[in-house]
Amino acid sequence: MNKKFLVALSMMLLVAVAGVFAQASSVPEEQAVEQAASNAGAIKYVAAALAVGIACIGGGSAVGKIGSAAMGAMSENAELSGKALPFVGLAEGICLWGFLVALFIMIM
Repeated sequence: MNKKFLVALSMMLLVAVAGVFAQASSVPEEQAVEQAASNAGAIKYVAAALAVGIACIGGGSAVGKIGSAAMGAMSENAELSGKALPFVGLAEGICLWGFLVALFIMIM
């Protein structure tokens, strides 16, 4: 994997974990139950954001690599355009799957 991607992902995870647990403090028991419920909701939002973000980063890198290869192949042989462009569409589908996963996380 790309080193920049791993650094960005680790920073996102660090900020997400710090944001979720920043609210933790000594509170009475009744408020602790409410706070736990709100933390569970916050974790859902962080998980949904990570699902979409990671899927879009992966889809974008796939479209970039497949698209450049398809354009190179089409510049040499124009008949390959019908065979090469569906692969770009398949790579874009990765982002849609990430969105669907995030939607299911939010609903359930």
